[in-house]
Amino acid sequence: MEKGAATGEFERILRAMIGLSSETVGPSVIRHALTRRMAACGQPDLDAYRRYFAENAGERQGLIDCVVVPETWFFRDREAFVAMARKAHELRRRDRPLRLLSLPCSTGEEPYSMAMALFDAGFEPKDFAIDAIDVSSRNLLLAEQASYGRNSFRGSDLSFRARYFEVLDGEFRPHEIVRRQVRFLLGNVLDPARAPGREAYDIIFCRNLLIYFDRETQAAALAVLRQALTPDGLLLVGPGESGLPSLHGFTGARLPRAFAFTKADAPPTIQTKLRPEPKPQPSRKPPGPAVSGAASKPRHRPFAAPAPTASKVPAVSPDGEAAGLADIENAANAGRLSEARVAAERHIAAFGPSAQVFYLLGLAQDADNAEEEAAGNYRKALYLAPDHRQALAHLKLLLQRRGDETGARALANRLDRLTKRSGT
Repeated sequence: MEKGAATGEFERILRAMIGLSSETVGPSVIRHALTRRMAACGQPDLDAYRRYFAENAGERQGLIDCVVVPETWFFRDREAFVAMARKAHELRRRDRPLRLLSLPCSTGEEPYSMAMALFDAGFEPKDFAIDAIDVSSRNLLLAEQASYGRNSFRGSDLSFRARYFEVLDGEFRPHEIVRRQVRFLLGNVLDPARAPGREAYDIIFCRNLLIYFDRETQAAALAVLRQALTPDGLLLVGPGESGLPSLHGFTGARLPRAFAFTKADAPPTIQTKLRPEPKPQPSRKPPGPAVSGAASKPRHRPFAAPAPTASKVPAVSPDGEAAGLADIENAANAGRLSEARVAAERHIAAFGPSAQVFYLLGLAQDADNAEEEAAGNYRKALYLAPDHRQALAHLKLLLQRRGDETGARALANRLDRLTKRSGT
């Protein structure tokens, strides 16, 4: 069998097994994984590996583990965890713990972050349980070992590390109270035998998975997620996927920068007051290491959601260009398109056109199903910054939805070349 045909066969196998689209990730990713597996299995060429693969059922998992490359860290996109904590307070159950899902959970940073955020928001261990599902057995092994290096901690606020981690042999390990809240499972959103159960979860994190699927597989995955979500539950997706759920039975939850959705036929959200700050109890032990004087101070709760405030059109912040962009992003991600436009016009007047302004406008219009305007602004962003990854990814998804496979494929190739060039 010719090399190209053999590679194409494995592309089809991976799509059938885990939904991976070679056009999305780039053929080079799959070729690299095949090269590594051939070396690991002692197979001299693709034909030999193809026979080995057919004769050894366990090699399916080996190839999956090789092609799934984890890239995550604790509290990635913190706004999602703020939204989760707020929704968890609204959904607090009297008859059972809240059930949450992280899919894919990768090497565990996301589900452990969910547990820490809920503890910080005032929840007790009995109040919630987290399932964490991934197709990679290697990822799950690392997640259960729960030993993390410094690359898993990014951003300026790492205060949670002092509260919830211990240092062992130069690595950071979550305290047992955090680890006990998470159950790791080998699973696949596309495999009925391993997919989440019906209406099983109050909150689902499914971030940065759908972008690796083609349109048909995205629709199938979102159907499974919709079925797995309780009627009043919350789905959180990645920034590059925010235009997809609304096409498949979800509606935006209007939680700034969280990329959060509810079922389109969900009951109205009941606004509840957040539980007041608990008074320190001398008999209680904090989940993190003991800190001198902690018993006399209120518990740090960065994920207790603030009370909603009246909406207003944001002005360009005097702190500078970055703050002005944040104003636009907050309005766009909350679905307030007119506010985003006004803020963008003010920003352009103050600082001139920029790729990020046009990208954020496109994002808001995309979420509002204004596809022509969204495509135009994505293209403006790419004119100013040809390597703007988010604009490339969103425009690719938009073209896929509109049936422009040629245009979407061209953008996928650009993303692939950009990945090769940058090495990330």
